[in-house]
Amino acid sequence: MLRSMASWEHEPSVATMLLKDEAPERQRERHPFDLEERTALFGENIERFSKRIPRDPTNFRLIDQLVGCGTSVGANYCEANEGVSKKDFRNIIGRCVKEAKETKFFLRMIAASEQQLTEEARALYREAKELHLIFASIYRK
Repeated sequence: MLRSMASWEHEPSVATMLLKDEAPERQRERHPFDLEERTALFGENIERFSKRIPRDPTNFRLIDQLVGCGTSVGANYCEANEGVSKKDFRNIIGRCVKEAKETKFFLRMIAASEQQLTEEARALYREAKELHLIFASIYRK
């Protein structure tokens, strides 16, 4: 999983640990493919990465867009799980597909703009691609 790929992701922040719903021993019991947790971690990693991007007029829009779509993947998935109908679920999962795809686009733009961040962007891009494929598969079912 992405969390172990980069040094800036090894230790969860205290705030992250405090916001989790379950006791630490219960968190370890969660299924490793828990999409709510995986998308939350992805959003957290996007947030951390965005703070490393140099602030200049060219990057402001890219940062805003990346954080918006990168964190929306998980938010939409949480919303989809609360859907009242199969049609509603499918519609919201479709948004997850679009947001993951958009995240890949903005990671590419940032890597082009800030070449020193290419490796970190590539790791996030791989996770965005996996999430995109997972949600596309769910959408097709």
